[in-house]
Amino acid sequence: MSEVKLAADVRTSFGKGAARSIRRENKVPGVIYGHGTEPVHVTLPGHELLLALRTPNVLLSLDIDGKNELAIPKAVQRDAIKGYLVHVDLLLVKRGEKVTIEVPVETEGDLAPGSFLVENVLNTLSVEAEATHIPTAVTVSIEGLEAGASIHAKDVKLPAGATLATDPEAVVIQILAAQAEEPAAETEAAEGAEA
Repeated sequence: MSEVKLAADVRTSFGKGAARSIRRENKVPGVIYGHGTEPVHVTLPGHELLLALRTPNVLLSLDIDGKNELAIPKAVQRDAIKGYLVHVDLLLVKRGEKVTIEVPVETEGDLAPGSFLVENVLNTLSVEAEATHIPTAVTVSIEGLEAGASIHAKDVKLPAGATLATDPEAVVIQILAAQAEEPAAETEAAEGAEA
């Protein structure tokens, strides 16, 4: 779990024009909410925030007018074409507090010899963990698996302190046999010979 420190400025101007002005300064408008408090509208440094968001479920330590707050990204809006950050919603968390988050599923190992395919039925698992110890990913071993094998959510080894929030019977990964197709030219020749 990585913790990234960012300076956030409280903003008082709202609307499209104000947001565009903020983005021209290479900053990102955002909202921080949670714990029954009033939402706080902030401006965050664009480049630093973009780098921080490359880590899944990053914990942000925000310095807001001298007050330190911990938050996790809840919703991130990006420009559809250029990919720059448009807006970010952050959820306040406290040390020791449990949060439910989506953790990416990664695979490791090699399948049994043969023509098999790995189907990732679930790309993420819902996990409950302490806000300061959120796993960046869970790893599933597919070593030696053959067609017909499947790995359920209950079979995934979670990091210490994390508990499964997804249905334990949900299929995460299944192994399929590769389907071979006849080349189109051979099929057409066979059809022509029959006619």
